Order: sequence, then C-alpha cells, then structure tokens
Amino acid sequence: MKVLANDGISKSGILALEKGGFEVITTKVAQEQVANFVNENNVSVVLVRSATKVRKDIIDACPGLKIIGRGGVGMDNIDVDYAKSKGIHVINTPASSSESVAELVFAHLLTGVRFLHDSNRNMPLEGDTKFNDLKKAYANGVELRGKTLGIVGIGRIGQATAKMALGLGMKVIAADSFIPQVDVKVEFFDGQSITTTIKTQSLESVFAESDFITLHVPAQNGYIVTEKEFATMKNGVGIVNCARGGVINEVDLVKALDSGKVAFAGLDVFENEPTPATQLLMHPKISLTPHIGAATGEAQDRIGTELASQIISILS
Repeated sequence: MKVLANDGISKSGILALEKGGFEVITTKVAQEQVANFVNENNVSVVLVRSATKVRKDIIDACPGLKIIGRGGVGMDNIDVDYAKSKGIHVINTPASSSESVAELVFAHLLTGVRFLHDSNRNMPLEGDTKFNDLKKAYANGVELRGKTLGIVGIGRIGQATAKMALGLGMKVIAADSFIPQVDVKVEFFDGQSITTTIKTQSLESVFAESDFITLHVPAQNGYIVTEKEFATMKNGVGIVNCARGGVINEVDLVKALDSGKVAFAGLDVFENEPTPATQLLMHPKISLTPHIGAATGEAQDRIGTELASQIISILS
C-alpha cells in the first residue's frame, strides 16, 4: 500500500512504514491536485500536518482512501466526522509534540521578559553606535520565578507547559472547560520527581490573576481573548499563543500592546496564515515565529514513528 506524506514525514517514520511493507511518497502535491494524485497513484493513506487540507471534496473524490493522518494535535484542517462516516480512519499524534510546543512557549516568555525580540532587531543596526542607549532601553527586565502563569487549556501541551513553569519556580493556575483537576508530575534528570495537583478555575479568574498567560486550546468559532478580556487582565501582562490562530483578536491585541496594558506577546500562530498582518510582523512588542511549535527533530521523530505504528496496526 502507498502512503502520501504530503506535508513531509521524518526519516524514522519512513523507515518504520517501509519496514511494515508500505511505500512512502513524500512528493509535495498542490492542494488542488491532491485528489487526482491519490487516485492516479492508488494511495491508501494521506498524511498531513497543518498545510494540506483534507475536506469533503477530497474525501468524496477518493474512494480508495483508508486512512487520513495528522502529524500533530489539532485536526481542524480535516473533515474528521465526515471522513469517519465514510469508513475512513482518522488518526493524529496528540502526545508527540507536547514538549516541543511547551519549550517554544518559554522561548517566547523568556524573549518577552528580556526584550530579546526587539534587542535582536536593534543591536545589528545600532549596537556599535548606541550601545549604552540600548542597554538602558532593555534594562527593565523581569524574572519568571515567583510569577503566576495562567494556562488556558490544561491538556497534554498545557500540562507540559505547567511542568516547565513549576521547574522555573512559577505559580501555575489553569482554566479548562473539560478538566476539573490534573496531577502534574515534574521529573528530574536523576529519576527523582515531584507531583502537584492543579485544580482548574474560571477563565475570568485566570485572566485576572495571571502575570503571564499562555493559550492551549483548539480552533474556535469565536475569539477567546478580545478587548473585553484584555481589560480584566493585570497591567503589563504577557500573553503567548502557540495554539491556533483566531483565538486572540489580533486588532485588539495591537491596541492593548500600544496602550501598555499588555507588555508583550509571543505569537507562533496567526489568523491569516501564511500571510500574517503587517502590524503584527512589525510590532516591537511581539515575539514572532512562523508556526513552528512542533518543528523539532525529536518531535518529528516521535510523530513519524507514532503515525507509522498506528497505520501498521490498522492496515496490517
């Protein structure tokens, strides 16, 4: 059987699939040509990340399709229920990228509290002529230790983020509509560990009490954070979104940054990908990455081998 990994797959995933008797195709097929390619090449499995969309049109056009796989957590680029109604298996890898996304959250947090995003723009331009001025401009950093991190969505990625926050000495609070409490185990290099219980609370209280806020929720029909929510937050709050674009109202975010209500933002995802709004890209208080939460070698290896394991289990 043939597997089309249209958004790529790790070498370890390819090797695992080939060992299981599958032929893996890594040719990048344009969105509008996916259905034709699948049919012409007798592809049984289509694997995607966030770029390729597998909607009703492709599902209807490809009667030989047996599995649709998403390398990652969210499956908003796949018509999941419709695919299942047609007898197609839909799989994903919810646990594989948690650590990588959580580390990116802290990359943005540490960047924000020490102004690295702006310093790295200005040092190459003015570091040789205005060194002392820049030193003064970036002198009012803050520490994360002892501060309160509010996690919106305490699923796998939220829990991985909580572990890192606890390791840094932060207080962690969380809001989640589906999880009343969770035991978070922080493991150390020598085999020791500590476990703490986080009881979730209202979204409103998390917004009001947090020094920093990180979002870990699926795609929404509406915004979670708008001008109204920003008004309830602490002055000088920092906010990070490594979840999905459209969770934060970006126009309201820029207003909150300009007013000083929000000290900084870290964004890995955007409402209009792959063409984020210019006012976000140019803003001096926003740390930016191009949707790379799961883009580490370790995460991609885990994603590839987990997808391979699931495919082999279903079809062999």
